[in-house]
Amino acid sequence: INQFSSPPIPGDLIEIFRGLYQHWAIYVGDGNVIHVVLPSENTDAGGSRVKSVLRNKAIVKKEKLQDVVSSDKYRINNVLDEKYQPLPDILQKAENLVGETLPYDLLTRNCEHFVTQLRYGTPQSQQVQLSGAKSCGFCCCMLLHFLHFTF
Repeated sequence: INQFSSPPIPGDLIEIFRGLYQHWAIYVGDGNVIHVVLPSENTDAGGSRVKSVLRNKAIVKKEKLQDVVSSDKYRINNVLDEKYQPLPDILQKAENLVGETLPYDLLTRNCEHFVTQLRYGTPQSQQVQLSGAKSCGFCCCMLLHFLHFTF
């Protein structure tokens, strides 16, 4: 399902909605995106995705946007354009990384960090920041609830 009001241009960040999380890719033209994937995302092995996350490795792939998106909703989301100027050599850097295995960490080096590093020169993940704030809020509420009934 195409969620674009206008077609993406090379260098645009693509946010793909996958239920509990968003996957991110960078559009490089001709219907292609570059993104990081866990090695197990190419297989149907049940527990191997968890093992890939624990091994802290991801592969940079260039694929058709439609193949990456499948039936998920997606949109152009150049999330940090108001804060940072996009870099001039986004596409060259992205293309040079295709096929590379990179360090991966869900909280500090995920797919959103990868694309924001390419576009802006700074790795950031708003979904990690939001998740962290929600988790912290939940823990504080539980602690207050516990303290209320303990004292």
